[in-house]
Amino acid sequence: MRLLLVEDDKLINQLLAEALSNQHYVVDVAADGHAGWDFVKSFDYDLVLIDVMLPKMDGISLCRQLRTQGYQMPVLMLTARDATEDRVNGLDAGADDYVIKPYKLQELSARIRALLRRGGSSLPPAMKSGNLSLDVNTREVTYKGCPLRLTPKEYRLLELFMRSGSKVLSRSAILENLWSFDEPPDEDAVKALVKRLRHKLKLAGSPGDPIETAYGVGYRLKQNP
Repeated sequence: MRLLLVEDDKLINQLLAEALSNQHYVVDVAADGHAGWDFVKSFDYDLVLIDVMLPKMDGISLCRQLRTQGYQMPVLMLTARDATEDRVNGLDAGADDYVIKPYKLQELSARIRALLRRGGSSLPPAMKSGNLSLDVNTREVTYKGCPLRLTPKEYRLLELFMRSGSKVLSRSAILENLWSFDEPPDEDAVKALVKRLRHKLKLAGSPGDPIETAYGVGYRLKQNP
C-alpha cells in the first residue's frame, strides 16, 4: 500500500518514513502543504498522514482541499497541539483520525491499519494461492507452512501479485506500486526483484516457474504455485 506523509520536520520525516517502509508500505514524503497537494494529484494513495502545522498550506487547509476536490482516502492528522478545538477543526475538515505528538510508533501503526480497514483498502487477513500463504496483519509468508524470509521489497511484490490475481502487471505498474517518488529505479530493478522472488519461491519448493513472464507485457504469479 502507498502512503503519503506530509510533515515539515526533517527528522520526523526520516524516522517515520523508514519505520513505515519497514512495515512494507511504500511511503512518499512532502515537506509542505503545496508539495503534498502536488503528490496527491500525481499518485494514488491508500492513506495520507498530515501534520497540522505546515508551511505554505497548513494541514487543516490541505485536508479540507482534499475533501472538497473529492478525494476519499483516509486522512490521519498529526499534531503537537492537544486543544479540543484543534481536534474538532481537523475532524470537521474531513480527517478520519487525530494523533497527538509525541506518539508511540506502535499506536500510530495500529491507527493506520484501522483506517485502512475502515477505508476498504485492507486485504483479507490471509491470502492463499496453492501452498503459498501471506498474512497481511503479521506480514508473514509461508510455503507449505514453512516461513519464507523475504526482504520488504520482495514481500511487497508478492503481495502485489497476490492482490492482482491472474492480472499481468507491467514493469511500469510494479515500479509505481513498489518504489517511492524519492527512489525511482529503472526497469532493470524490476527484473532483478522478480528474479530474486522467483528464486526464493523455487527454493521453498515451488515446482517449475512460480512467476510467469508475459513477454513484452509484464509478470503475474502462477495460480497455485
